[in-house]
Amino acid sequence: QAQLVESGGGLVQAGGSLRLSCAASGMRFSIGTMGWYHQAPGKQRDLVAAITSSGSTNYADSVKGRFTISRDNAKNTVYLQMNSLKPEDTAVYYCKYTNWLTGDYWGQGTQVTVSS
Repeated sequence: QAQLVESGGGLVQAGGSLRLSCAASGMRFSIGTMGWYHQAPGKQRDLVAAITSSGSTNYADSVKGRFTISRDNAKNTVYLQMNSLKPEDTAVYYCKYTNWLTGDYWGQGTQVTVSS
């Protein structure tokens, strides 16, 4: 059974850092594109960063230069290093696996709260 489990969220002061992890199981992790999304209350879920199976990355303009996405295929895990956090980064962060053969899978989300 395919599963994604996020961890690493929490409460941090503005300017601080957090590292999110998303552990995958039950899927061919290495061939999928992994993405991090965030969703604030009352807002839509938006892409934060993504990394393809070949390691190509893209970022939302709002996080460029502050966030870094990476993956470890040996551990079936994708990471999101978040630096210089701002109150507007406060949201639930979800990871997503995309594979054209099997479709999409989502994690349950982890809360990130940045205090001013």
